[in-house]
Amino acid sequence: MTTDAYTPAYRQSIEQPDAFWSEAAKAIEWITPPTTILDSSNAPLHRWFTGASLNTCFNALDRHVRDGRGEQPALIHDSPVTGTTETITYAGLLARVATFAGALASLGVEKGDRVVIYMPMVPEAVVAMLACARLGAIHSVVFGGFAPAELAARIEDAQPKVVVAASCGIEPSRVVEYKPMLDAALDRSTHKPESVVVFQREQAVAAVGERDTEWEEMTWDELVADAEPVDCVEVAATDPLYILYTSGTTGRPKGIVRDNGGHAVALRWSMGNIYGIDPGDVWFTASDVGWVVGHSYIVYAPLLTGATTVLYEGKPVGTPDAGAFWRVIAEHRVKAMFTAPTAYRAIKREDPRGELVAQHDISSLETVFLAGERLDPDTYEWATSVLGVPVVDNWWQTETGWPIAANPRGLQPLPIKAGSPSVPMPGYAVSILDETGAPLPAGEEGAIAIRLPLPPGTLPTLWGDDERYVDGYLSTYPGHYATGDGGLVDEDGYLFVMGRTDDVLNVAGHRLSTGSIEAALAGHPDVAECAVIGVADELKGQLPRGLVVLKGGVDTSEAATQRICAELVQRVRDEVGAVAALRQVDVVAALPKTRSGKILRKTMREIADGRVPTVPGTIEDASVLETLKPVLRPDA
Repeated sequence: MTTDAYTPAYRQSIEQPDAFWSEAAKAIEWITPPTTILDSSNAPLHRWFTGASLNTCFNALDRHVRDGRGEQPALIHDSPVTGTTETITYAGLLARVATFAGALASLGVEKGDRVVIYMPMVPEAVVAMLACARLGAIHSVVFGGFAPAELAARIEDAQPKVVVAASCGIEPSRVVEYKPMLDAALDRSTHKPESVVVFQREQAVAAVGERDTEWEEMTWDELVADAEPVDCVEVAATDPLYILYTSGTTGRPKGIVRDNGGHAVALRWSMGNIYGIDPGDVWFTASDVGWVVGHSYIVYAPLLTGATTVLYEGKPVGTPDAGAFWRVIAEHRVKAMFTAPTAYRAIKREDPRGELVAQHDISSLETVFLAGERLDPDTYEWATSVLGVPVVDNWWQTETGWPIAANPRGLQPLPIKAGSPSVPMPGYAVSILDETGAPLPAGEEGAIAIRLPLPPGTLPTLWGDDERYVDGYLSTYPGHYATGDGGLVDEDGYLFVMGRTDDVLNVAGHRLSTGSIEAALAGHPDVAECAVIGVADELKGQLPRGLVVLKGGVDTSEAATQRICAELVQRVRDEVGAVAALRQVDVVAALPKTRSGKILRKTMREIADGRVPTVPGTIEDASVLETLKPVLRPDA
């Protein structure tokens, strides 16, 4: 390591936040520059850049065109499900966004109005988001294909003036029609938008304008045909840019609010300093615009930076094979990519020796970033050996919008520790607390909390509900934001995130993290992925149950699986200890996940305990639960 850039930057961000974020704000073009940086006058509801004004769309598009980047690719839409690739320059994207903003304005959309966007991974989704930002309207992107009940709940809460939808999404094996689900959601919702705009895709053309409805329906093409481009609208730094609802909620969903000023400053800082991406670089985030990763690192951060972002409409495997990511990297000369560990585990399962990598020239690739769930050491080791580049974990949440902990590859690359997302990022004063809220020493596991104020770009509140925000996030540990995750900080200051605090097992009075048991299971050479859940036990309170998916090509005969399961039980005993009391491991064909790759441990726990399972609308394949029921409840 040469000079230490991380330590002084981090220390300044905690001890002198005004100075740190004032300097970071210089990377953004303001209409009214900030003079007040941190506003704590309404603590614990802190705000950043009060009194300043800007436009996020201007910073993402207009200024790059003005400054000579008009002909640089802004967006590459790579769609193996349709067999098409489209490159859109900054000038071209600006023209589309300004025109669609004019179209929305013709429908009466103004600053502060909400627009729900219900679309797959198509350029029009990005255009719609940026058009809202251009007008000062607040977008709320709902994952394409969300069930009607989930979509209706979001429409009910956000109360949009307009809904923008696509006619369908395209999966490797089927076409998913969105319009019938949207119609069903609108029928359920007491709030009715004034207009619905449908982007028609040839794979499933929707009936538009034929229903006798309370709202006007039209196609995207009809609307933009007569639209005039419009300029950017000035908004306050503290005005909302978007609302993003947390997945898997029941009852009234939680709308995470993201403001304009802090969001632009934090994401621009993160792109260069955390991810090492500069203007002109090509960046590939394999996620979905419906999730926070898609908002932050497909759309806003790369465009605020002046980079080229790849919008990928495909899967890590099956479109057409487990070499899909490597093809994208090779064809578009990607410098760095970002996805979830689940995607790499799926690739590893299909191509355990990484043989498909050799079929593509991935020499442009410098770094792989993984986030969204715990990066187990086995997946880290596999990806590192197969790709030959640093594989970097980073940890954050929908609520924070950008990494809490990461390895700042642009600021100062730090040594990588398998199983750790490295160190807290500037602005995040991370603490490990016990049940009373007292700080724990290095090496001891507890609740991960962040001392207030949170840095710019994080949620200032929940949509329309300050009280719920304070009660849900700021009340457990006064003066802190409760992340809901457990973990520890080691003697070097590295954070280890071991799982949600509700995934902490209490086995005969011993608190055990499911993450530590999963790490032991995942280290077995035959295991592709795994999950550990706690099930009720009369004697010990809870006992862990292990579920593993084996790698492709592994012998799955009864004798072989019995041997593997016995080895796994012994591995946990050796690596975690007999106190873990893991006695049962089952080999299963698949684990239930959300579409963003999160394993549904709570749902499996409920099945195992004989309760009615909570099945979120984000589940990828509900049939997986049916196959697991006889495994989790063999006596039912």
